[in-house]
Amino acid sequence: MVTLRAPDGATLGQRPFVMGILNVTPDSFSDGGQFSGDVAIEHARRMVAEGADIIDIGGESTRPGSDPVPLEEEMSRIKAVMEAVVAMGVPVSIDTTKAEVARWALDSGAAMVNDVSACRFDPGMAPLVAERGCPLVLMHMLGMPKDMQDDPRPRGVIEEITGFFRERLEVVAAAGVDRDQTILDPGFGFGKTVEHNLQILRHLGAFREIGPPLLVGVSRKRFIGQITGRAVDDRKAGSLAAALIAANHGAAILRVHDVADTVAGLGVLHALREVNDQ
Repeated sequence: MVTLRAPDGATLGQRPFVMGILNVTPDSFSDGGQFSGDVAIEHARRMVAEGADIIDIGGESTRPGSDPVPLEEEMSRIKAVMEAVVAMGVPVSIDTTKAEVARWALDSGAAMVNDVSACRFDPGMAPLVAERGCPLVLMHMLGMPKDMQDDPRPRGVIEEITGFFRERLEVVAAAGVDRDQTILDPGFGFGKTVEHNLQILRHLGAFREIGPPLLVGVSRKRFIGQITGRAVDDRKAGSLAAALIAANHGAAILRVHDVADTVAGLGVLHALREVNDQ
């Protein structure tokens, strides 16, 4: 059982958790440049007040076409906000592929590691997580952020992701990571077409059968815009619809920009389930 507890005392699995996105980057696809320093801290405080169960802090953009950020730059970005957000009493996730960044964040009170490379980019990441015994998110991505959307053509996307997850779980287990502390993210938008993303959303149950809980991040993604025809700052409705579909298909964590709306939507979904159970 993944050891994550929300501010209201709920544990992961009792209900879907809402993970609020805090990008302290100048170039993230949706909110790049909006949040740094005190502004980022205030945004985190607002998300916690709106009902966020986890805050996910990232100092390196992984949008399509992005370049890696030097270690020192990524560290300087997260250092400006990490300790203040941890002090808010909400579990904090560090969104990084670098073991040194993750180590500093965990030392500063972060509760989990969200690695979009699934511990492929830094050989020190899995041993670090094994040493700390913290939850670890393993995400599927074809290629690198720089080129992942140039020609996204996985053959049989569900089988591709399922095989990837099984392989990465074996690799991190060999490094000492507790399988019960792993979380799987199918990587919406990371080397996928619109059709791939829709297939993944429809067949989340195939990944749930592997065992670990699922994290789903569809918020404001390009495929939402391609379906709705909306610009990146006008994708709230489409994002919420996709997130609620994911929750209804068993997603344990929803990674979102719009916390209050997602919490409200989940409240309606919970009410519906309660009626069905009577």
